[in-house]
Amino acid sequence: MAKQASAAEVKSAFRKLAKKYHPDQSKEPRAKERFAEVGSAWEILGDEKKRAAFDRGEIDADGKPRAPQFEGFGFGRQPGAAAGFEWGPGGFSAGPGSVDQDILSELFGGRRGRGARASRAAKGEDIAVTIAVPLTTIASGGSVRVALPTGRTLDVTVPAGIEDGKSIRLRGQGHSAEHGGAQGDVLVAVRYAPHPTFKVEGRDLKVDVPVTLYDAVLGGKVRVPTLTGEVELAVAPGAGGGRVMRLRGKGLPASQDAAAGDLLASMRIVLPAAEDPELTELMRKWRERKPYDPRAGRG
Repeated sequence: MAKQASAAEVKSAFRKLAKKYHPDQSKEPRAKERFAEVGSAWEILGDEKKRAAFDRGEIDADGKPRAPQFEGFGFGRQPGAAAGFEWGPGGFSAGPGSVDQDILSELFGGRRGRGARASRAAKGEDIAVTIAVPLTTIASGGSVRVALPTGRTLDVTVPAGIEDGKSIRLRGQGHSAEHGGAQGDVLVAVRYAPHPTFKVEGRDLKVDVPVTLYDAVLGGKVRVPTLTGEVELAVAPGAGGGRVMRLRGKGLPASQDAAAGDLLASMRIVLPAAEDPELTELMRKWRERKPYDPRAGRG
């Protein structure tokens, strides 16, 4: 870069190198050190007055007044090499420094106002885990204990109605950071645990409801399970096996992104466990006198 480079050119060069060596982004060797060096250079060259004073040799690369009697003994840098912003084709090299928070916020979505030292320290790594949560907990909310790969265990509060696949972020519970950086987070992905009674379809629940032969023919009332307890359901006379009845709002509860689901109850006719001679004889006569084809019209 030429010594007479404009402020915009200096800023553009800084942006490129800050992005290249940012510890959260870069895979370059010594990225943390290089990132700090770039920040140190920006403290001088990003300020018009400091840059002019540096070019005149009045301050060193750390912004301190230069002591002429020590020059030549290896102390400080020569004018024009502020923390690696060399006035020439060279690269960047410098001691520790800070990086402009407004520019980093633009480049990486970082937070402002945390101070120069916080910007130099990379955040600790996040920990991602997946937990299977019972549907009863999904229905009412509750706490689930999670075992982390590190050996620690955490109690995670699961909000009622959270959607399958959604993640819960536990801030500051992840891996520790080096050099005093912020601790990482734990990301807990929620999966619905299989349920012995209900099948999940979106926000709806499906359940089979056994009914007797005489209730299917004559009508009656049956108890239907839900996630919050049983409810009584009326079976209309002549209800055939496979008929589905919808119970509004009895599926999964509402979440931030979706309304409450329904419960779809499918009637399943169940014959007596033991063979009944009377029923057998009745069905034989029925078949001979009143045959019908339930599969008619299917093609």
